[in-house]
Amino acid sequence: MVDIWDTIKQHCDHIIIGQGLAGACLAWQLTARGKTVAVWDLPEKNRASAVAAGLFNPIAGKRLTKSWQADLVFPYMFQFYRAAEKKLGRAFFHLGSLYRPFISVAEQNDWMARSEARELKAFVDEIFTRSKFGRQVHDDFGGISIRDAGYLNVGSFLQGVRAFLISSGAYREAYFDAADLRVEAGRVLYQDVEAKSVIFCQGISGHNHFFNGVPIVPLKGEILDIALEETPAVIFNRGIYIVPQQMGNGYRVGATYQPNDATEGVTPGARHELEEKLAGLIRMPYRTLRQDWGIRPSTHDRRPVMGRHPRYPEVLIFNGLGTKGVSLAPYFSGMLADWLEGKAEIGREVNIERFKALYSSLV
Repeated sequence: MVDIWDTIKQHCDHIIIGQGLAGACLAWQLTARGKTVAVWDLPEKNRASAVAAGLFNPIAGKRLTKSWQADLVFPYMFQFYRAAEKKLGRAFFHLGSLYRPFISVAEQNDWMARSEARELKAFVDEIFTRSKFGRQVHDDFGGISIRDAGYLNVGSFLQGVRAFLISSGAYREAYFDAADLRVEAGRVLYQDVEAKSVIFCQGISGHNHFFNGVPIVPLKGEILDIALEETPAVIFNRGIYIVPQQMGNGYRVGATYQPNDATEGVTPGARHELEEKLAGLIRMPYRTLRQDWGIRPSTHDRRPVMGRHPRYPEVLIFNGLGTKGVSLAPYFSGMLADWLEGKAEIGREVNIERFKALYSSLV
């Protein structure tokens, strides 16, 4: 009888499951540290990454507060994507200003006061008390211009990383069946690959018998791709965003926020919501090209989840990036890569061990 270990053709440090933003950034971090990886992925399953506009904004949310860990995450993100652009020989990271119109004098006054706070001041470029872009948007009361915002062309980034992995023989476009994963002390085996560990980065499709109980919450979002007759002066954002796409006058508008919704496909209600918000934001004529959808992997506390399985230390997870995957993935994939080398700790706020009752019940 031939032992399954006799069939091994490839030895590597880590197997990575999924090549959305989490898996792509982690693979990039590990290879940059001289580690070898084998990545399993089915691109059509990366619905969240495939439709993401890639917007990043240091002041976000309905209450317009500083994004969590922005002081650490944003400088790291800039360095990470710029270095990746240089190595991959393609442009996908676009830094610029984001403009949010005010809807009242009261909001304008509120922001005049809030912008002096230390935590926000570094990210506020300018506050306008009169219309700045009135020919393109409804901003009768002025608006706020936010620096260190912009967008990542997620598709181009993922394609670049995928091509890099393919060129080094580290990519397999195939379904990964966790039931066929063999785990032994200090090593794992899947098909003909042996590695020190396996890291699941599968988003909402990442449910398997290892991490079935981890509270990954489906957060559906629907978007519109539109064509504009003129070029917006900046990224406009109020209730929805308008972000350039690769195609000439094409822009992505979104996204809806549908928690605990894992239904596939687009809906008339979401299209109505997006078009209503778009009409309230812009004055420019547009034409809707298509509607699409994706399901983001989130958590109840809106923090990523990462770390080892309590029973199988060779089995790890990196998931739950939610709506801020573009900005969070570089920093926390770096944290995980450093932790795997014994050079850092996984922060308590993102460690899988924060789900104590659940963590101890994983088998």
